[in-house]
Amino acid sequence: MSERLYERQFGQLPALLRSHTNFYGIGRDTHEDAYQRVQFFKDVIEHKGGHRIFYFDGVALEREEDLQILNRLTWYAADSDVTREANDGRGPVDFKVSRGSKDKTLVEFKLAKNSHLEKNLEHQVEVYKKASDASRAIKVIVYFTATEKKRVEQILKRLKFEDDKDIILVDARKDNKPSGSRPGSKRRLS
Repeated sequence: MSERLYERQFGQLPALLRSHTNFYGIGRDTHEDAYQRVQFFKDVIEHKGGHRIFYFDGVALEREEDLQILNRLTWYAADSDVTREANDGRGPVDFKVSRGSKDKTLVEFKLAKNSHLEKNLEHQVEVYKKASDASRAIKVIVYFTATEKKRVEQILKRLKFEDDKDIILVDARKDNKPSGSRPGSKRRLS
């Protein structure tokens, strides 16, 4: 259901990006390319109304699969090889981005509510990197409430990852995005 919804709603996004931006230009390497696309994903969710995609009748649809589908859309017509759910022997990583055997970056999406988040942040991606012979990885954590954000910040502090530029938090809350057309008002999102 989610995949069909995204395809219908966002099927024209890649063509618009290609015709009006340099979004699909090549980064210096797969890490830069992946990082820029995750930052774009974050910007759309946090500042351009993209958070609405996660809500149906006011309830958050919180599935890692939905995050993966949306991220995959940002890779349309990329020169890098992007493999979703790549499994090089130690379990599937969400995305492996590669340009040959010497330039590989992994991208892993997590929901802040994931009960194994701390353990995953500490160990999981490192295992995937070794199995894939990848030199870098980006971890994306999406949260839907202020409580989830606080929990993630506490986990990052415990792990001493607060300043890790390769851990990107994405704010998908709907309660902190007031309408720009009515000062002080909050727009009701469905």
